Amino acid sequence: MPKMTRLPLRSTLMASVLLVTGAASAQEIADTIYSGGPILTINDSQPSAEAVAVKDGRILAVGDLADLKQLRGESTETFDLQGRTMLPGFIDSHGHVVMGGLQALSANLLSPPDGGVGDIASLQDALRRWMTDNAQTVDKVNMVIGFGYDNAQLAELRHPTREDLDAVSQDVPIVIVHQSGHLGVANSKALELAGIDASTPNPEGGVIRHDADGAPNGILEEYAFFTVLVPLLGQLGEEGIIAFARAGAQLWASYGYTTAQDGRSTAGIVEALKAVGARGDLPVDVVAFPDVLEDREYIRDNISRDYSNNVRVGGCKLTIDGSPQGFTALRDRPYHDPVGDYPADYKGYAVINMEQVQDAVNWCYENNIQVITHANGEGASDMLIGAIGAAQEKYGDPGNRPVLVHGQFLREDQVDSYQKLGVFPSLFPMHTFFWGDWHRDHTVGPVNADNISPTGWFRDRGMIFGTHHDAPVALPDSMRILSATVTRRTRSGDILGPRQRVDVMTALKAMTIWPAWQHFEEDDKGSIETGKIADFVVLSEDPTAIDPELLADLRVEATIKNGKVIYDAPDAIQETELRRSPFTASPEIGERLLHAMYEGMAID
Repeated sequence: MPKMTRLPLRSTLMASVLLVTGAASAQEIADTIYSGGPILTINDSQPSAEAVAVKDGRILAVGDLADLKQLRGESTETFDLQGRTMLPGFIDSHGHVVMGGLQALSANLLSPPDGGVGDIASLQDALRRWMTDNAQTVDKVNMVIGFGYDNAQLAELRHPTREDLDAVSQDVPIVIVHQSGHLGVANSKALELAGIDASTPNPEGGVIRHDADGAPNGILEEYAFFTVLVPLLGQLGEEGIIAFARAGAQLWASYGYTTAQDGRSTAGIVEALKAVGARGDLPVDVVAFPDVLEDREYIRDNISRDYSNNVRVGGCKLTIDGSPQGFTALRDRPYHDPVGDYPADYKGYAVINMEQVQDAVNWCYENNIQVITHANGEGASDMLIGAIGAAQEKYGDPGNRPVLVHGQFLREDQVDSYQKLGVFPSLFPMHTFFWGDWHRDHTVGPVNADNISPTGWFRDRGMIFGTHHDAPVALPDSMRILSATVTRRTRSGDILGPRQRVDVMTALKAMTIWPAWQHFEEDDKGSIETGKIADFVVLSEDPTAIDPELLADLRVEATIKNGKVIYDAPDAIQETELRRSPFTASPEIGERLLHAMYEGMAID
């Protein structure tokens, strides 16, 4: 009689042992057989299957359940899908997994559906509540951070100011982070501590906004903001950053990701990821891309196609411009109707110059290193296209698979240029939901808004692409990505660019096999095929069999890495709270991370 064992899943995903013993030899006996629901392989030569057998973390066989009987043994367990759908684990085309910890532990300033902030008053209330709930920490370290406000979703249609934050506290330094991550606001105390006053010049690649009387109004753009926030975060210390890394990886796993990206790392962050991995606390693989302007020697010494304890350096990150919804992305024409004090010909700006772009791209090509480049506006893409073209003329094509990150505003001729240069586009169609109405009304206007994140243009040319969440800009919500890519519904219900919509299977490939190619991992990940790593996600329903308008409502029921369950969905109420504040369900981790975060940021 076979031994009775069970996978660590709740009753909704109960596992039991197959009681049929086959005649297979020991090396052919599966550890686990998955069946009982639709299995979408994302493999065009075998699009679906009844069952999948796994041994030693690899896929042993894919096919009909009857044909897999020979792989059963006394110790073989079965994962009963109970009508749910299994796909390959999602692969993060672009995100910032370590900074997911900041999103989790700061005051939640997100607008619906991920938060409750809809105007300046509710933002102030959210900060006050957080300060009350965390009074002991605030008293000890004298600092408050809020994350995720979006002026496009506030009733006032403006950024909060120094005075708005002063109304919360004039004594405690407060810094709030815009949802784009590219700008933020500081109260008077935080500005004072940062040494910013009316005489402070704009840093290169950044803007300090001012009141009519010339005093800083608290709103800081790009490098002006980073010069305030980054040093504070840099004081987290090793344990604080390690806690961030662990927490972010857990959050990614809860959305079905088995491979995460840290898309603008530092050497310190990568070393923290390695420390978490060495402790066995990284549930997912993480590919890191340190900043090419800061860490070239570290990148060259650590780049690898192989993981060590679930971590590797995959290449480098280059950032050319800023946020389209924040009007800091570099366009090739003026913004349509920007909200704020902008000149009529305002086009945004680059955060680095063309010489820096060319030098960075040349270094990557000379050293055969992959470069992923943040370029949101058409002007930024013009710079990137020019730099890659010049590098290829000088060095040829070393096969380093350069990546365009975001590409929110593109001309169709630029899509042709990216195709010619062999650039892989990692696109951001979630913008059609979160900021589609804002783009239509304010950034690019109703005509050009139809073509933001132009997945249709790339598919018209037969190009593959990835889709991403850019968390912590938004939660790493895989089903929101899927929904936005297929439907392009805005918050108001408008369809933004019906021509740019793609079918569900194309959208799923952009979350699995195509970003696997982006990361040079297509031989191991991205589809359910014999020999590949057993990375899976289990969804509540088959996304190819439901009304596309319901895609955002699908739930990730389980995430499986190397054949082991790393995430098991709680009930719906717990899940909602977990994803708004991922440490609510784990006070011990939350307390430890809060302590580590704020202990490092204590202000004398």
